[in-house]
Amino acid sequence: MTRTAPMTRTALILGASGRFGRAAATAFEQAGWHVRRFQRGRDTLTQAASGVDVIVNGWNPAYPDWAAQVAKLHRQVIAVAEASGATVIVPGNVYVFGAETPSPWSETSPHAAQNPLGRIRVEMEAAYRASNARVILLRAGDFLDTAASGNWFDGILAAKLAKGRFVYPGRTDIAHAWAYLPDMARAAVELAAIRSRLPRYLDVPFAGYSLSAEELLAAINACLLHPVKLKRMSWLPLQLTRPFWPLGRCLLEMRYLWDTPHCLQGDAVQNLLPEFRNTPLEVALPNCLPPEFQRGLQREKHPASWPNDAIAQK
Repeated sequence: MTRTAPMTRTALILGASGRFGRAAATAFEQAGWHVRRFQRGRDTLTQAASGVDVIVNGWNPAYPDWAAQVAKLHRQVIAVAEASGATVIVPGNVYVFGAETPSPWSETSPHAAQNPLGRIRVEMEAAYRASNARVILLRAGDFLDTAASGNWFDGILAAKLAKGRFVYPGRTDIAHAWAYLPDMARAAVELAAIRSRLPRYLDVPFAGYSLSAEELLAAINACLLHPVKLKRMSWLPLQLTRPFWPLGRCLLEMRYLWDTPHCLQGDAVQNLLPEFRNTPLEVALPNCLPPEFQRGLQREKHPASWPNDAIAQK
């Protein structure tokens, strides 16, 4: 009996050097997919997308460039996906909901954001919904990344751990949505594998972890040899630089997310991927701490508790 060789599945990663793009490229490769990384200045989108099964749209301009670039970039991806039949995976965020939408936020929650960055995301998602492209929008909160990428966690919250401080920019007693990037990327791969059974447009909230600052601090301190203390971040420097620093204005615009209790409903992922499990927080979190803490943890605190595959991600 002759066995048919399995077909090679190909994923094109846009923004492979960014946070989600990098994690997605790794996850697709680990799952046996052939991965193409789009190279700006060398590739054209139409040629790069030729023959691919999935396009992971990890393009994400800096906040001040969203108004000029986001709609244009996503229109290009939609056009290529409509022409090729490839499924687009879009990492969504929670900006579309605004402060007035009741939590937990789900695929049926209204997109009620009124601030400029939120409206840009609302309109971007509406363009995908109105298109003929096959789309999986995987929505998550803030990222817990395994590499320093200038996000909120490594850039602010964990940046002063060596000085004994865990710096938090909002209310410390309310839930905030977090996504461990390797888990989110793994969910994207598993959804891509069943894409032919999914609706043309699918909005999938990825619940990840819902943690208050106090809970997150307790989880961090459980990892550390020397516990750190919580310190509230001052927004005053951003207020002072707001008139001449566009990024500062954008960060202030999104400040409400740190003072608005929110979480994402995880029913959709569990219904679509019943075997999917998040990495336990106590295993994921050490991978997201600065390298000096990772080494100390592995060597001195819990030498027998880390799975080999978690350690290998660093």
